Amino acid sequence: MSCTCGRSPTGKCVGWHKLSEADYEIKKSAWEAKQAAKTEAA
Repeated sequence: MSCTCGRSPTGKCVGWHKLSEADYEIKKSAWEAKQAAKTEAA
């Protein structure tokens, strides 16, 4: 299912539309760190 709220980092709905702005920033930072770690490991 595609995301229309604009918060999903993948374009697919991951439920982030329900988060407060502060919680969204925390989730976004964690996701970006995980992606950076994957890139470095590759």
